[in-house]
Amino acid sequence: MNIKDIASIVGAAYGGEDLEITSMNALKDAKEGQLSFISNAKYVKDIAISQASAILVDEKTKEYVPDNCVALVVDNPYMKMAILSKSFAPLIEDSRLDKAIVGEGTRISPKAEIAHGVRIGKNCTILAHVYIGTSCVIGDNTVIYPNTTIYRDSIIGSDCVIHSNTAIGADGFGFATNASGEHTKIYQNGNVVIEDDVEIGSNVSIDRAVFGSTRLQKGVRIDNLIQVGHNCVLGEYSVLVAQSGIAGSTTLGRNVVLGGQSAIAGHLTIAPFTSFAARSGVTKSIKESGLTFAGFPLMEHKPWLKLQSKIAKLLK
Repeated sequence: MNIKDIASIVGAAYGGEDLEITSMNALKDAKEGQLSFISNAKYVKDIAISQASAILVDEKTKEYVPDNCVALVVDNPYMKMAILSKSFAPLIEDSRLDKAIVGEGTRISPKAEIAHGVRIGKNCTILAHVYIGTSCVIGDNTVIYPNTTIYRDSIIGSDCVIHSNTAIGADGFGFATNASGEHTKIYQNGNVVIEDDVEIGSNVSIDRAVFGSTRLQKGVRIDNLIQVGHNCVLGEYSVLVAQSGIAGSTTLGRNVVLGGQSAIAGHLTIAPFTSFAARSGVTKSIKESGLTFAGFPLMEHKPWLKLQSKIAKLLK
């Protein structure tokens, strides 16, 4: 889109030279030709490192935008970002692309559906009622069990196993809410990247990113009935046990273990080799590696066990 058209949509005054904006991105990741936004003053520091060609700002943050970047001043940058996200959303399916390319030795059930623009590697097995969306990439030796849905632009590595009824690349849970309580959808225009040697259980939901990628790194193991929110990163060889969930934009280090029915809040960072007992509730980042936690409010596992013992004695 041209920046003058963007300014018109969001109601920003702009009288400068027209520029082409190719896509939207987060401040710290934005490149030349991209549009970003800032809706929280704590991210002001990211403006200095951003390469965005234009940024949606309000009156309080416009002064931080450098001269080589266009400041589009609006009353609610977050809401205006949500409105604009629809304009940059790709087609759900794109039949203009070439038909799928399938590697040697790959077996695809005649009951599976493969969209245009897909590339599938060698010796894969795609079973009945699998749907693989536009422009997805599947590596070699990967097995996808029945009724799995893989949304467009998802990238799946080699030697992966994905069990039945799993959804990869569905929209993340994102919306902007106005003063009247009405919700405007934020279109999730990123994707999901699953690296090599990842196994995903049945009935798992892995949401696509708003911008960029939700990423499962090499060797991750995911049990059944698990939710991974948009823009999360799961470190190498991490293990998530049944009915656990991770809110958006949280990063797990290598070999994190999340016990059954545990939950991690959004925008957190978890140190490598951290373990959480079943039903742990994680609301703060964990900076020290190698510790084991339990309970809610969260505490280290051994003190938690002692506490439970003392509580039990009080009840006798």
